[in-house]
Order: sequence, then structure tokens, then C-alpha cells
Amino acid sequence: MSVEKVDTLIVGGGQAGVAMSEHLSKCGVPHLVLERHRIAERWRSERWDSLVANGPAWHDRFPGMEFPGADPDAFVGKEEVADYFVAYAERIAAPIRCGVEVKEVRKNVGRPGFRVETSHGVIEAANVVAATGPFQHPIFPNLVPEDARLLQIHSSAYRNPGQLPEGAVLVVGAGSSGVQIADELVRAGKRVYLSVGPHDRPPRGYRGRDFCWWLGVLGKWDAETPGPGTEHVTIAVSGARGGETIDFRRLAAQGMRLVGRTETYNDGVMTFARDLGQNIARGDANLMSLLDEADAYVARNGLDLPEEPDARKLDPDPECVSNPVLELNLAEAGITSIIWATGYTVDYSWLKVDAFDDKGRPKHQRGVSVEPGIYFLGLPWQSRRGSSFIWGVWHDAKHLADRISTQRKYLAYHAAKRETEPA
Repeated sequence: MSVEKVDTLIVGGGQAGVAMSEHLSKCGVPHLVLERHRIAERWRSERWDSLVANGPAWHDRFPGMEFPGADPDAFVGKEEVADYFVAYAERIAAPIRCGVEVKEVRKNVGRPGFRVETSHGVIEAANVVAATGPFQHPIFPNLVPEDARLLQIHSSAYRNPGQLPEGAVLVVGAGSSGVQIADELVRAGKRVYLSVGPHDRPPRGYRGRDFCWWLGVLGKWDAETPGPGTEHVTIAVSGARGGETIDFRRLAAQGMRLVGRTETYNDGVMTFARDLGQNIARGDANLMSLLDEADAYVARNGLDLPEEPDARKLDPDPECVSNPVLELNLAEAGITSIIWATGYTVDYSWLKVDAFDDKGRPKHQRGVSVEPGIYFLGLPWQSRRGSSFIWGVWHDAKHLADRISTQRKYLAYHAAKRETEPA
């Protein structure tokens, strides 16, 4: 059976794969994109029904196309985001094959390039771009046994309040997903406990500008590494209901029960760390720090932006913060379901090359792997803070496409030179 050959193979047809295809096309690099499901599948099937983008439409997009019909300051829904990438792929004529799964990639023996085993046959490629992104496998803590008579799902499997049984809900994780899901459940009349770990909580907007704008003008999107001690700190931000600043005190006032970071489970009892007040205070400090920097920027540049003193007002700590619950009998509390909003991990088990450290993390420089011909795209902090965001992945893809194009030119020179040299 014949083996298909391509210069560059892109694995993954989400935002990273589409962006990579655009830039390779601009560089004149022949390529193919393989997607095992549909374009931008995770936006459709691994997100809850009411999810909207966490950034406004003017910001969370590729430079070449706006969201059709959307207010630039609106937060578009997940289906609109998926439709956007489908339309973008059509616009740039991206060579995407859907329904094709990449099972294994190995280096060729004794010659350059890679052998790629797929569900539809073998492909040989000079370069392979892993554009599968950071949200590949849900992290599901092995804490509560399956026989605990509780519904346990990851946030990627949550769709709406109607899928949960009667009774209270424990949501573990206070990043954007956990907070938004917990808030939706409270508004649906559920009794909700939210386990809050270390987090940052920027203002949704300040002095008439969205926080995405502030991070841009303050240079924070371009930060190349996380600050000390912030590598594993989640960010609580929301575009729900037109966008609002996450305020845990307000959530408590609306009936949500806040607890600290989840620690252990034993015989029906969940225990929590004594860090709730500390985590709330850390989020407050992050908020105030950004407001300070924004005020300084306004003063330094003489901008006519209205002052907003109410943004600094904090309500008194609710009872659940000042006197935190450290252990909870789930049955006595009426909890019948747990939603683990505990993030994701990557899975490159299909990539059988020497490109990973002893913890399975890619070894790379701005997405260029230590294994020649292998590239990564869509990783958090790949080149900057904004790398895993829609617009950030577009810029990282441009860098990788330039590198691939440059290598092709060197190889083309080598081939042409050999033809002209005497035997």
C-alpha cells in the first residue's frame, strides 16, 4: 500500500491547528491538518451549555477576522467560538481532514522525517506539529471512591444543572470554570459548596476598559515566565452575563458555602485546609495590585478615564470565611454530587520521540522541540503569558511557521548545491 507524504503534518484541528495552517500557507509550506473529531471539537462537546468566552470579542480572536455579527465588547458563546474556527478554516482553505486519529509518531530509521500511523493509514512527514493544546485529559483526583454513592464528574463533562441529581453540590476548584459552574448552580436553586484554593482574581473591567486591555497596555500578556510562586495559581474571571468581576464574598452572600482547598476524604467525610481566608486575601491583593498599576498608567499617560473608587471596596468577610468549615460529612450536608473543576493534563503518549523530560513535559524553546522536526503549539506560557489564548496561539504559530520555512530553505539550498557539484 502506498504511503502518503507531506512536508509538515499538524496534529489537531482546534485554534492552534487552524492558526498553524494559516501561517504555513503564507510561508508556502505544504502541509496537512489531521483532526480526530470536528474542527474546534472541545468547544462543542467538552464545555457546559452556557459557557461564553472569558475575553471580549474584540480581543479573543485571530487578527484576520472578527466574530460575525457580534458586538466587539460582547462575550460570545461556545458554539459561536467553534463556528468561528470552522469559518476561519474555510476562509484560509486550510487542508484539514476530520475524523482521522493520529495513533503514533516515530522517527524514520536512517533517514530524516517521521512515520505517522493514523486511523486511515500511514503518512510520512518531514515535520510534525503537535497542536493538541493544553486541555487534553481532565485531571480527576483519586480521592473519593466510586462506591461513595455520589455522582462525580469533571467540569469537562458538566453541561447544565438539570443533569445533576437532587441535593447539594460540592464544586472543587475556584478557577474560571469552577466559579462559573458554581454560580450557575446557585442561580438554579442548588445548595452549593465551593472549595477555594489559591487564585488570582483580576477586575473584569476598570475605568471603562476590560481587564484584557489593561493586561495588554501594562505589558502583562507578554510576560515570558510566571512570577515566583504563581506557576500553579488559577485565575478566576468570567464573561457570563456580560462580564463581571469574580467576588467570593458576593457569592457567599448569594448563598454559596465557601470552604478551603480540598485535602482528604475518609468514610464520607471531606476535609479542607485552613487556607480559605488566606486564599481570599491573596485574590484581593491581586485585584488591588492591578488597580494600582492601572491608576498609575492613567496618571502617567494623562488618559481621560473615569475614576472608579467602588472597585476597591470589599465587603466584610462572611461567616464561612471568618469561621471556615474544616470537615464536612457529605451525607449530612445533603451533598449528592461532586464537580471536579481541577484542570487538565497533556497526553503525548502517541508521540514516540525523545522530546520530553522525566515528567512527560515537552522540552522546547518557544515551541521548537529539542527533537529536530517536532514542534509544539498551544502550550501555556509557550512564549508568553498569552500563549494559550486564541490570539496568543496565532502569534506563536507564526514563529513556528517561520522556523519551519527557514529550515526548508536551508535544505533546498543543500539539495540544489549537490546537483551542481561534480560527482
